[in-house]
Amino acid sequence: MIDILYFAALRERIGFPRERVETQATTIAELIDHLATMDESHALAFADRAAIRAAVDQELAEPETSIIAAREVAFFPPMTGG
Repeated sequence: MIDILYFAALRERIGFPRERVETQATTIAELIDHLATMDESHALAFADRAAIRAAVDQELAEPETSIIAAREVAFFPPMTGG
């Protein structure tokens, strides 16, 4: 089981800020594939993968980053400076 956190527009599209998911995914990309198949709101939230950033245990991560030992994965839109 892994805790998934959603922020900003992703949270709005999915309808809740967090969930616990059982998955066989080993990378961020595989996890996104899994989540996108869960239901229509997840599919919509993950439709534009270029507009999604992720963090694994509070460290920014790339799609190929392993989640095998992760406790938490967070998804959020790209950050802007300012």
